[in-house]
Amino acid sequence: MSEHYKFFQNRECEYFPCHKTNDPEHFNCLFCFCPLYALGERCGGGLQYTESGIKDCSACLFPHRPENYDRICARFAELAALCRKPPEEEAGTPL
Repeated sequence: MSEHYKFFQNRECEYFPCHKTNDPEHFNCLFCFCPLYALGERCGGGLQYTESGIKDCSACLFPHRPENYDRICARFAELAALCRKPPEEEAGTPL
């Protein structure tokens, strides 16, 4: 079974590659804006925080490695949980 949907590369992007890498042939642009960013320190990537407290992912290659596609998708439930209403607000809300 083909798994081409797990990899996309845009070499015409003016930022390609947007992170320093020794392996541009395998640089995955599919998750250009990392879906795990909202998880803060729990994202699992190589992050730092700036002096002003902003998450800085410029040294992280985790979402740009093709082999991490399944690992990122496996964390979507965590991301969805961030968007859920608190239980007290959910009561009485129709599906």
